Amino acid sequence: MTLDEYNQFCGSLPNTTHVVQWGDAHVWKIGGKVFAIAGWHEGANLAVTFKCTAIAFEMLSNEACVRPAPYLASRGMTWLQRCSNETIGDLDLKEYIRQSYSLIAGKLTKKVKLELGITF
Repeated sequence: MTLDEYNQFCGSLPNTTHVVQWGDAHVWKIGGKVFAIAGWHEGANLAVTFKCTAIAFEMLSNEACVRPAPYLASRGMTWLQRCSNETIGDLDLKEYIRQSYSLIAGKLTKKVKLELGITF
C-alpha cells in the first residue's frame, strides 16, 4: 500500500480527519481520536499503525513484519505496526484499519457520537 492509497482509504471512512504530525506521520482520526498512523518507511515499505483487539494483538505481534507499535504498545495499548505486506496484505490491512476505526469510534463519548451521527 502506498501512502496515497492509505490516505485515500482512510479518507473514505465517514467523519475522519487527517493531520501530518510527529515527524511527517500521516495521522487519521475519528472524533479527534487517532485510529491509524502511517509514514515511517523501512526501505520501500510504508509502516502503518492501527489499534486492534487483544486477540489480534496476541496473534500478530510476533509475526514477520508486524510488531507492537512503538510507544503505544509499550504503554499497554493494543496497537500494531505493519512494516511490510509480507504477513498482512493490503486487503487485510484495510480490514484492520476499518476495525481500528470502529474500535476508536465505539469509545467516543455519547455526545461526540451524536454530533458525528454514529449509531453503533
